[in-house]
Amino acid sequence: FGFSAVFDAGASQEAVFEGSGMRQLVELAIDGFSCTVFAFGQTGSGKTYTLMGPLTQSESRPAAPGLLGLMQRSFACLLEQSRSRGSDLALSASYLEIYNEQVRDLLSPGPPCALPLRWSKTCGFYVENQLSVDFDSLEAIADLLLQGSQRRRTSAHALNRHSSRSHALLTIHIRSRAPSACPSKQGTLCFVDLAGSERVKETGSTGELSVEANNINRSLLALGHCISLLAKPRGKRMHIPYRDSKLTRLLARSLGGSGITLMVACISPSSRCLSETLSTLHYASRARRVTTRPLANRVSREKLLQTLEEEIHALQLENLSLRQQLCLPRVPTRSVEVPGTPTRTGARPGWGGRYGPTGLHRFPLEGQEGVPAWPSLYGLLRDFVVENEQLRYGGGMHRTH
Repeated sequence: FGFSAVFDAGASQEAVFEGSGMRQLVELAIDGFSCTVFAFGQTGSGKTYTLMGPLTQSESRPAAPGLLGLMQRSFACLLEQSRSRGSDLALSASYLEIYNEQVRDLLSPGPPCALPLRWSKTCGFYVENQLSVDFDSLEAIADLLLQGSQRRRTSAHALNRHSSRSHALLTIHIRSRAPSACPSKQGTLCFVDLAGSERVKETGSTGELSVEANNINRSLLALGHCISLLAKPRGKRMHIPYRDSKLTRLLARSLGGSGITLMVACISPSSRCLSETLSTLHYASRARRVTTRPLANRVSREKLLQTLEEEIHALQLENLSLRQQLCLPRVPTRSVEVPGTPTRTGARPGWGGRYGPTGLHRFPLEGQEGVPAWPSLYGLLRDFVVENEQLRYGGGMHRTH
């Protein structure tokens, strides 16, 4: 077998971070590329430890700096790069799990419930109603990671006391907010902690654990099938069955699209696990033959403004619907218009809700007249997301589709 890098059991977390190319992946995400790193291997082989560090860490008992995983080191590198470049970046994070073929938000308050997976020509596959949380410090993103990880489904079986029973995807969204008229960069850095493949005979799983294991193995099989087809020369490829599982749908762009992907294959040193080790190595070898065509995501400022307005408008309508169902009054109207600043052509009419009755308007930035104030629009978007979540769960409601 041949791989880009190989680390033995004694390698430090820092050595894995530097030797695997994670630092370069972070830099590419800042430049607007869609980057993905996923850990694959049998149950108990160290996937979650590689990505996150020790499982025993908490707010009161943080992990030792030397034991921090690829995620925490990437967060620190991202914020360091942002400061050194002097970039005006908007950072946000979303965190979900795929449990028994159901997509669940790990950051959303209230009891977990299934979210619909949609497809569009512009976005590809995406999760509807997923919560995205802004952050601007290492402490804030570390808290989000810890909060989501504690809500993830885990169980104990014969081979692993803390076996992940779901696939988890943490995505960092990176948007540049350059004041000039140049296109805006929109990159992503996605960490995928795949649940481990397992043989029910060896794990002793029964009942619910057995059902979970079957769903895990089925989705990993679908992922392996997609990788096998993608590893063939482009002229000989057949249809890629991304729709066979929720996991392959969400990883479609990372595997065969315009993104850049790093696969970390974790194996056990035990001779008892030889067959699973060989299976993992063959899996990784096929993945290494997959080629993509990386393209940076650059969006014109006008298109970005239109996208933000459309997102806010959809959240406004949802906010109004939630308030009507809960018999709550509308929040008193508060205009956000700046006198003398024209609205953008085609702006949507308002509905008399929280942010004014005449739609969205341009905000002048400091020293620039007529230029949209991105922090204001991002702020409106964040406020609506948070308030709608509170109405959904605080009012005793569940998502309806």
